[in-house]
Amino acid sequence: MKNIGFLSFGHWSPTQGSEVKTAADVLTQSIELAVAAEELGLDGAYFRVHHFARQLASPFPLLAAVGARTSKIEIGTGVIDMRYENPFYMAEDAGAADLIAGGRLQLGISRGSPEQVIDGWKYFGYRPAEGESPADMARRHTEVFLDLLEGKGFAEPNPRPMFPNPPGLLRLEPHSEGLRDRIWWGAGSNATAEWAARLGMHLQSSTLKDDETGEPFHVQQADQLRAYKAAWKEAGHAHAPRTSVSRSIFAITNDTDRMYFGRGGKETDQVGFIEQQRSIFGRGYADEPDKLIEQLKGDEAIAEADTLLLTVPNMLGVDYNAHVIETILTEVAPALGWR
Repeated sequence: MKNIGFLSFGHWSPTQGSEVKTAADVLTQSIELAVAAEELGLDGAYFRVHHFARQLASPFPLLAAVGARTSKIEIGTGVIDMRYENPFYMAEDAGAADLIAGGRLQLGISRGSPEQVIDGWKYFGYRPAEGESPADMARRHTEVFLDLLEGKGFAEPNPRPMFPNPPGLLRLEPHSEGLRDRIWWGAGSNATAEWAARLGMHLQSSTLKDDETGEPFHVQQADQLRAYKAAWKEAGHAHAPRTSVSRSIFAITNDTDRMYFGRGGKETDQVGFIEQQRSIFGRGYADEPDKLIEQLKGDEAIAEADTLLLTVPNMLGVDYNAHVIETILTEVAPALGWR
């Protein structure tokens, strides 16, 4: 058995063929897709976060709305760029959204990826400290955020407050018990995966990582997951670790599928450079269900992970994406032992 969720990048564009032409469209359709996915029996609804782009940006209103419209499905991000985040506001927003959802948030965060503008975080009021890189700043923000989620008091109360205070130092409110144990880190390297394990965060690994050995992407990613689990065990955390990988997987069952994704599973890994780092991009999968099943059997990282996030083409609309999800759940997942 495997947890299966969808991951939406939340694109919108007023172009021909797009079913998602405005920001209002992408927000309302994201909620509708989460509702449809829950009805189909999917385990998770996850959303990417990008700034300065025609994509989903501020996640917490969306997560709260999804939480209010659903009852069982996990609701998460993949990922929030911590270079842009005020950990204090984020802790309040995350606590509120998690309470609305009844404790179903699974928040993926990370140091971020290249964005639409140069050093976009500076427009949000943030600068790396002396000797820090932007990635260091993201990790610093993360550690503050994790501490705040513990719910311990730290702020000195006003001796003449407007409203009565509980005794002792005050914490941020609202506090959602247990959210600290449902934070995930999006790691691009083995070293950052091990760092996340030491801090007690779950691991999200996407279709992009540092090319550390020259081996196929799925082999390197499986090794990353195993290194993470070893570091978690060594850290001795009380709760169990979780690991997720994301993939573009499309089962071709009709002419519409064939029109969009009829390349027949010919994709391969690609290697390139991001910010001077040699990176490897994992292949996607698109084929008829029986062929797709055989291809997926060879993906070591999917086998190693307990959670699979299916990246969806959100601009094709809710109905088509529900079809994409349903075909994976019914035509592919049972044959692979995922259901």
